[in-house]
Amino acid sequence: MSENINDKKEQGGFVRTCFDVVSIIASAIAAVAIVFIFLFRTVGVVGDSMYPTLHNTDRIILSAFYDESENGDIVVTCQPSKSPVIPDVLVKRVIATEGQTVDIDFEKGVVYVDGVALDEPYINEPTHDRENFYEPVTVPEGYVFVMGDNRNHSTDSRDNRVGLIREEYILGEALFRIVPFGQFKIG
Repeated sequence: MSENINDKKEQGGFVRTCFDVVSIIASAIAAVAIVFIFLFRTVGVVGDSMYPTLHNTDRIILSAFYDESENGDIVVTCQPSKSPVIPDVLVKRVIATEGQTVDIDFEKGVVYVDGVALDEPYINEPTHDRENFYEPVTVPEGYVFVMGDNRNHSTDSRDNRVGLIREEYILGEALFRIVPFGQFKIG
C-alpha cells in the first residue's frame, strides 16, 4: 500500500512538472505574440528597389509605434497601388514630407528638397530614371514622397501608379534587419 502511495506522489510530481513546463512555454509564446502584434512587425523585402541598403528576401523589424515621417526614414507602406503589377506593400525611403518640394535633375542624377541637393550616401547610383516625374512636386498635408535606394530600378513616388504615400498607410519604420543573420544594421 505504501508503494502505491509513493507511485501516486511520483506521478503527481511528474504531471505537475509537465504542466509547469507547458505553462512556461505557452506564456513565452503569448508574450512573443503580444510583442509582435502590438510593438513590432516583421516584413519581407521583395525586389531590389532598396539595394544596396536592403536586399531581396531580407526580413526587417518595424516599429508599430510609427508616428511622424522624417526625411531619410525607411518605411513600409500598405497603400493600395493604382496598378495590379505594383505590390501593395512597399519598402521605401522617405525623401520629403508635407510642405516640402521635391525636384530632380535627371541629367546630373541629383534629388533636391526645397532647393537643397540631398546628401545620399545610401543610394546605389545617381537618379536618371524619370518614371512619370516631369516637374517639381510639393508634398501635400498628410503625404510623403518616397524613393527606393536603387533609384533606376525602383517604382516609387516618381511613378503615377504609386504616387505620393498617405501617412495613414505607413505601417512603420524599419528598425533593423533580422535576416540574413549577422547583418542586423540597416544601411
